[in-house]
Amino acid sequence: MDWFFNLEKEEQEFLKRFILASGSLKQLAKEYEVSYPTVRIRVDKIIEKIKLSDNNRDTFEINIMQMVIDEKVSLDSAKEIIRKHKESIDG
Repeated sequence: MDWFFNLEKEEQEFLKRFILASGSLKQLAKEYEVSYPTVRIRVDKIIEKIKLSDNNRDTFEINIMQMVIDEKVSLDSAKEIIRKHKESIDG
């Protein structure tokens, strides 16, 4: 269950509320006072992070790819960072 601890605290709380709402995205939209599509996007991002954690990648790569999912860095930048990181490790 490492994937859970790789999520940000806010995402962990969101999952808790999701479970308490019996998985109702409609209910979560009401609780967060946002639209259903906004909640759906958030769920999709969390799903991507869980899949990423299950891919057996190293922690550095997972963290960088989570930044892509959170739209903090572009995918191209993330790939370049990961490539350079691997080069520095391999020598």
